[in-house]
Amino acid sequence: MKMGSNRRLANVKTRREVGLDYVMQSIDLNTPFGKRQLKEIKPFYPGQEDELKAELDKVERMMDFVNENGRLIGQIQEIFMEVKDVAYSIQRSENQTLSVVEIYEIKSLLLAMRRLLLLTVKDGTPLIPAEYVLADTTDLLDVLDPRRDRINTFYIYDEFSEEIHRLRGKKREYEIAIRKEQKAAREEIKQRYGIMLTPKFDIIVSKNHADFEKIGSIEELELVDQDYLSATFRLKANEAVYGYMKEMDQLNEQLEEEEERIRREISKEIFKHVQVLCDNCQRMGALDVALGKALFAIAHHCSKPEVVAEHVIEIEEGRNLQVEEALKARGKSYCPVSISLSDGVTCITGANMGGKTISLKLSGQVAILTQYGFFVPAKKATVGLSNYMQILIGDSQSVERGLSSFGSEMEELKIMLDNSVERTLLLIDEIASGTNPVEGLALTKSLVDYLMEKPYISLITTHFETVTEKEGVINMQVRGLADADFTLLNREIQYAKRSERINIISKYMDYRLYRVEKQGQVPKDALNIAKMLGISSEIIEGAKKYIK
Repeated sequence: MKMGSNRRLANVKTRREVGLDYVMQSIDLNTPFGKRQLKEIKPFYPGQEDELKAELDKVERMMDFVNENGRLIGQIQEIFMEVKDVAYSIQRSENQTLSVVEIYEIKSLLLAMRRLLLLTVKDGTPLIPAEYVLADTTDLLDVLDPRRDRINTFYIYDEFSEEIHRLRGKKREYEIAIRKEQKAAREEIKQRYGIMLTPKFDIIVSKNHADFEKIGSIEELELVDQDYLSATFRLKANEAVYGYMKEMDQLNEQLEEEEERIRREISKEIFKHVQVLCDNCQRMGALDVALGKALFAIAHHCSKPEVVAEHVIEIEEGRNLQVEEALKARGKSYCPVSISLSDGVTCITGANMGGKTISLKLSGQVAILTQYGFFVPAKKATVGLSNYMQILIGDSQSVERGLSSFGSEMEELKIMLDNSVERTLLLIDEIASGTNPVEGLALTKSLVDYLMEKPYISLITTHFETVTEKEGVINMQVRGLADADFTLLNREIQYAKRSERINIISKYMDYRLYRVEKQGQVPKDALNIAKMLGISSEIIEGAKKYIK
């Protein structure tokens, strides 16, 4: 995946509002390496069209692969789910001795790599794109698994060294000798005192027992625990047992030293393979991301955008993914929107319920997803890359800083314009709606004048219809209720509960955009909606006079 420079295509708010973050969070990844790679993904910029096309081709090939190999994909994902991030341990192996747990986790990773390699390469032929095929790490796995049993456990096996085998053998001899001495002592106590110790060579006696004092006075036993009801006595170690235990203490020290030496040697061996391990982790992550992008594109019916040199955004039947998901949850369908944008100013007008903001965000969503190498939610899309994109939307009021919503909006506008360069995409929603209409209209018109002279794609939603009268400004209008059957609509509204009326109107709304060619053509959706919701006909008729 192409990594760009440290330049920033879009700020945090823009990524969130246009839905890039939503898509990134929705992609199902199963490895820590894939999650890290997706988090660090960089966009493609103008001049990198060929690299972007190559990335989109990879997504397309992976989609074909997914569609043809469903069972294999499931098996790969099962392996991915078991993988842990051991990058820190691998790097630490350079100059530190890894713990048994760390070596176990690296062995688990090696076993996962082995399973993935066996699954994806048959008779030397890769079943997945070659760029994701792992390097063979059998040599290192054999070091960590000297028994070659390929079981997902780790222990300092006797096979690691002759010395550890000898020491453990000697330790087992002492343990057997101690056990033999203890069994003999237990039998002697049974014969002499008629008391039977447990296999652990102890006995719990109630303090009310008739023989409590007698048992407590037996020299071969020692009190190890008691409460107000009972006491626990255990067999004392005799001289022979003491001797064996002393020898065992020395053996344990030698065993610890030998085990640490073995762990140190294993750690050095792991670091010798650090490059191949890191490369394999990177490939696993890349495969995880590629599968995630392909599966997301398939699940959401996304298409491959056409990347062109011209600075344009053309969308045919596009869908805003977040809104579509919300509508699906409520059993409703999405009305696809088409729009064509190029350098200059395009204004979207229409009533508040008309989905202007959703269309605004859709334009940004298609553009930014393309530049990050994703397929897009549209029947067809043509995109020319931008150097910078930003959205200005919503109430950004900061109480702590004492700014009004209009003040914050103007501050964001300044930042937006200061950072804009050639091939910029600006998405502006209802600018200056938080101030009085006269000044708001004047400010919006002046902003349009300013943007008309810039090499930017500027998409603006506005209530101010006269903004679109300037020559060269493209006016897109939401079709809204223009083609609605008002007889049916009024009939439904008439018998509906007040809480249901908005949903009924939404059902009849046509959210598609059409280009307004005749200047001064004013939509009447706002008046129609107001009338259907019960606003006095006197007020409606008065408003019509003012429109004229």
